[in-house]
Amino acid sequence: MQLVVARIGRAHGIKGDVTVEVRTDEPELRLGPGAVLLTDPASAGPLTVESGKVHSGRLLLRFEGVRDRNAAEALRNTLLIAEVDPAELPEEEDEYYDHQLVDLDVVLADGTLVGAITEISHLPSQDLFIVERPDGTELMIPFVEQIVTEIDLENQRAVIDPPPGLIDDRAEIASARDAEAEDEVDAEKDGSEEDGQA
Repeated sequence: MQLVVARIGRAHGIKGDVTVEVRTDEPELRLGPGAVLLTDPASAGPLTVESGKVHSGRLLLRFEGVRDRNAAEALRNTLLIAEVDPAELPEEEDEYYDHQLVDLDVVLADGTLVGAITEISHLPSQDLFIVERPDGTELMIPFVEQIVTEIDLENQRAVIDPPPGLIDDRAEIASARDAEAEDEVDAEKDGSEEDGQA
């Protein structure tokens, strides 16, 4: 099975280094020296990682055969793809690969269906489940322990305990509008009462 593990960014320096946007929880395994990666577009690869280092919080990679800034810049926006055994599991007990989570049903504790995970978005602060609701709209759910209470791979579901407004945002917006309308009516009443007193 093929997994996107990074996207190549700008060239760094003049010796062929590139910045990399990491899309894997295991960069030392997937992007370490000697790793051979397929690419999208396929014509850019395969690429073999020669060396890697962290500079100012960003991962820099150098690939075999890429020796100058022009060659590095030509790789910009190329996706790096690793071949992964579908049966392989992450080292940590409560970690998951994206392919294990995509298509899981998202349900509340009482079993109410919220939707299905279509994508995992990896942000610097946290990961997000992109969830498609039965009506086709999308929802973003932070993949944090307080909200995602259980990942049940056997039954293909993720159980969530959402805070108010996370999944029922449309109801919240409607009720907020109603409250604003009531406030306006109250303000008009107060104003007319004051006019009557004058």
